[in-house]
Amino acid sequence: MMSLSMFLAIPGGYSIILIVVVVLLLFGGRKIPELMRGLGSGIKEFKDATKDDETKKVEKE
Repeated sequence: MMSLSMFLAIPGGYSIILIVVVVLLLFGGRKIPELMRGLGSGIKEFKDATKDDETKKVEKE
């Protein structure tokens, strides 16, 4: 069991392949583009919100 924990603790090629296979098994090939679109739009909204907060701070000063 120790070797399995060491295998997953060190990020590398095999760990990434294992993660990709698990994601494919859980969500299927058709859902992944939809999930990535959602993730991308969430990141974009987060960046826009942080930019808005920074401009509001600058305007107050």
